[in-house]
Amino acid sequence: MTVVDGTRGIWTCTTDLDLLRRLARGEFDWLVVDAQHGPVGRGDLYAVGRALDGAPAPFLVRLPAVDAAWAGAALDAGAAGVIVPSVTGAADAERAALAARYPPLGERSWGPFPPLWGGEAPTPEAANDTVRCWVMVETPGALDEVDAIAATPGVDGLFVGPFDLALSLGTTPDALLDDDSPDGPLARVVAAARRQGLLAGGFAGTPDRARRMRAHGLDHLAVTNDAEVVDAGLRSLLTDSED
Repeated sequence: MTVVDGTRGIWTCTTDLDLLRRLARGEFDWLVVDAQHGPVGRGDLYAVGRALDGAPAPFLVRLPAVDAAWAGAALDAGAAGVIVPSVTGAADAERAALAARYPPLGERSWGPFPPLWGGEAPTPEAANDTVRCWVMVETPGALDEVDAIAATPGVDGLFVGPFDLALSLGTTPDALLDDDSPDGPLARVVAAARRQGLLAGGFAGTPDRARRMRAHGLDHLAVTNDAEVVDAGLRSLLTDSED
């Protein structure tokens, strides 16, 4: 996945392949398929990977948990990377990183899907070079060990889940985003990422929240989701039809 400053992604919770293909052509920098809070199952990954093979925007998969089998299946399907939730500390981050890469850098098993539909799979060396393992910071444990997580070999980025992080800290997403103190949660995540030269991103969900998160230094953001894009399109068409 080509990474540039200030990338904008779209979050999806659908298994509708036609919709996914349309969204992947929508000029977003990347697309996330959510297997934690969506209907995407292991059996859907093959179809999703085949549908998005060669799409303009690379896709990532948010795994349902810290799970090596799920990570391998997502990457076998052609995902450019994985976003790993429910990380409670550096030990979980290490497990995620090892699952995302082939030996000698990790423990991923060989078995890419693209050759099954006539596509091409990268070599293990090329896959190791290009894969992105994003570790979510959304628990008190992950926040407490954010420096150790960032220093974990094979972790490429820290990804903030503001809703779960706020819940776990006993606050609200708005209060979390309003906290611009030097030792605030978001400042700690960004500082840890920068010290290790990692990517820093998160789920925003709306353009306004994306602007607020970007002000904290989180540069790679899911700025909207599939449902909101459809709803906004419907509202726009209905409004236009009244003119």
